[in-house]
Amino acid sequence: MKAFVKLDVCRLAGAIDRRIFSGFLEHIGRAVYGGVYEPGNSLSDAEGFRGDVLDALKGMDMALVRYPGGNFVSNYDWRDGIGPQAQRPARPDFAWKTIEPNTFGVDEFMAWSKRLEVDPIMVVNLGTADAREAAALLEYCNLPGRTYWSDQRVANGNKEPYAVKTWGLGNEMDGPWQAGHVPAEVYANRALQAGQLMKGLDPAIELIVTGSTASVMPTYLEWDRVILERCWDTVDYISCHRYSHNRDNNSQQFLAEGVVIDQVLEDYGAVIRYVRARKKSRKQVCVAFDEWNVWYRKHDEDYAWWQFAPPLLEEMYNLEDALVVAQYLNSFIRHADLVKIACVAQIVNVIAPILTRPDGILLQSIYYPLALYSAHARGLSLDPVVECPTYEAGELGSVPVLDASASYDAGSGEAAVFLVNRSQEQDAIVNVALTGRELKGVTSVLLLSGDDPKVENSWDNPGVIAPVPGEARMLGSDMVQLRVPALGLAVVCLQLHG
Repeated sequence: MKAFVKLDVCRLAGAIDRRIFSGFLEHIGRAVYGGVYEPGNSLSDAEGFRGDVLDALKGMDMALVRYPGGNFVSNYDWRDGIGPQAQRPARPDFAWKTIEPNTFGVDEFMAWSKRLEVDPIMVVNLGTADAREAAALLEYCNLPGRTYWSDQRVANGNKEPYAVKTWGLGNEMDGPWQAGHVPAEVYANRALQAGQLMKGLDPAIELIVTGSTASVMPTYLEWDRVILERCWDTVDYISCHRYSHNRDNNSQQFLAEGVVIDQVLEDYGAVIRYVRARKKSRKQVCVAFDEWNVWYRKHDEDYAWWQFAPPLLEEMYNLEDALVVAQYLNSFIRHADLVKIACVAQIVNVIAPILTRPDGILLQSIYYPLALYSAHARGLSLDPVVECPTYEAGELGSVPVLDASASYDAGSGEAAVFLVNRSQEQDAIVNVALTGRELKGVTSVLLLSGDDPKVENSWDNPGVIAPVPGEARMLGSDMVQLRVPALGLAVVCLQLHG
């Protein structure tokens, strides 16, 4: 199979925001306890942070980590998780029906974020709490002292403010499953009040308002319109969530998931433009895709309620899942003008690229596209023109076999091309043509592929899916050619003149 990708360094989709390579940590299952935090384990440091987990997460080079939820946050009182650990109350968690000991809270998360060298997204409870409580949390985190809550932070051993820049105004408030779920108009008022109070205390912060939970919601886009019209002048981003699945075991359709992701982003671009035009505004609100991943195998689990850190939603990921994750990242890069933040959900144990047990970690298939894209996508998003065969992808109709994105860093002269071959049978011989700069050479080619879409890494066989070197050859000064294997991801790094 032959394919052709045309790239012009003057044909741009926008600047790639490093924050699209971010993650999500929620108090659920073993994400926190037994995941990032496990005091007493020989692999943990003096603060209780798992060192092997930190090292693996550093390999993903994330910009932000969203915390503490998720559904958990909508009935969470952040004040339970500060002060002497022995004095913190244990609480029942409404969202996941477990026991929350509160031994890991705001201060521990900030210390962990510093160790990981990421910035936090702090999400406030707008389900069962109010604007005043949200402002109190910002006061605790960002004010220098001489006020009640900032003095509490100092008393807890943290003199310097955390200077949290990015804040989420609640979570999935359109969902009936959410603690404190309300209609759009009610949530919009809550978010506006909280946002105004919070920016009144710290005008430098950025705010994410809660958008639709999924495109299948009956209020999809109408919810978003109402929220944006009410909160436009206060907020900076609207959240978008999507979890992909292959419940019908239809790999042909599942491997075309990038088409659906593109449609969701086009929907959000349209509703944002509509509200902007209605308001005759020069301001731009962007998308924070702050929950996304593949998730469908471990959903409705039968487990005993009111346990501490039970193993919930510990999805095992295979090759086709990794290729879908790569398509999310391709779509974010292609929509670089719109998507400025994206958080894979989640990062450890719970629907995550990393699994832990007391003696070590397992890197799942989806770990590798996250690490590869974060390492190589820099600078500007190039708008690729792709010529390739199509195939029938079930309900999605005729879909291109090749899914592509590309980046170009003018400062270093480095370009990267990301190619997903959706075919389960045929390798693709891909010619990548460049316009606007001459090709100096091929820096590297990395391939992620396999013969079976269902193959996965396991504790017994942890290296079944991992990147391997590939080859590309120059065809003159403006083209390279490479083979992208069936069921394959190729990351091609190029050096350009000028």
